[in-house]
Amino acid sequence: MRNPYEVLGVPKTADAAEIKKAFHKLAKKHHPDQNKDPKAQERFSEANSANEILGDETKRAAFDRGEIDADGKPRYQSFDGFGAGGGAGGRAGQQAYEYQDFGGGGSPFRGFKGAQGGIDPTDFFSDLFGGGAARGAAGGASAAKGEDVSGTVTVSLNEAVEGAQARVSLPSGRMLDIKIPAGIEDGKQIRLKGQGMPGRGVPGDALITVKIAKHKFFEVDGRDLRLDLPITLYEAVLGGKVNVPTLGGAVELTLPPGARAGKTLRLRAKGLPATGSLPAGDLLVTPRIVLPAEQDPELVAAAEQLRDRHPYTPRSMFD
Repeated sequence: MRNPYEVLGVPKTADAAEIKKAFHKLAKKHHPDQNKDPKAQERFSEANSANEILGDETKRAAFDRGEIDADGKPRYQSFDGFGAGGGAGGRAGQQAYEYQDFGGGGSPFRGFKGAQGGIDPTDFFSDLFGGGAARGAAGGASAAKGEDVSGTVTVSLNEAVEGAQARVSLPSGRMLDIKIPAGIEDGKQIRLKGQGMPGRGVPGDALITVKIAKHKFFEVDGRDLRLDLPITLYEAVLGGKVNVPTLGGAVELTLPPGARAGKTLRLRAKGLPATGSLPAGDLLVTPRIVLPAEQDPELVAAAEQLRDRHPYTPRSMFD
């Protein structure tokens, strides 16, 4: 493979964020699901391999020191023998070597570094062809999970209540059709296993945040719904029965005489429907007094009499 710095198009001084950004850009450009060029798969795999080295601090340091090549395989340092001070063909004063794992995850290959004592070549080759591989497999470190990605999808209130199919765009450029479960709350996440960035055998997940679009009547508040209900002045004074819209159709609400504007009334189980272990929410109704569109002389006269005979101060809390 080519030099991983050249593959990702970054300098050797690039930091982790620059490397990550460069890889995501190439992965999005050459992902086989988005790019139908016959060579896209090859370029995607090349970028993924380069990121496996440069995206791992230990491997990147080993590559920069010349201890592993662009494919992540070790470059063995040549030496004439084992042990210090000659012996086994060694030269006087020659430093012996110990082996250090640069492979990451289950690789039986080892790099070398200076040490004071020698090593048993029998143990070395045993480790190279047997024991080391077994330990790596037992540890399961060879499978590194890919990075999770995030996305957002907006649905209508009715779709959130009833459930729906929705299409979401991921940062990688992929488009996914996902199922919105009935009764989902605003801001909840759906996890899609294996739909994130590719890894070494284990892709990451996609985390999709569901947003509920603004409704013309209702405001979503967790599992409850809120509604401002316009009422007349005489309904507020005298009370009465008024129709209130709900998700399941209009219902009749009894306003008590002297209903205060701004006082919330609760309709049980008229919010988001129950789903799984979650109970149904409530509908919270707040009456709002609305005056006639055109000024009525009789209403004006009645208001003047009320002001003169029965004055009151509703804003005393501001004093």
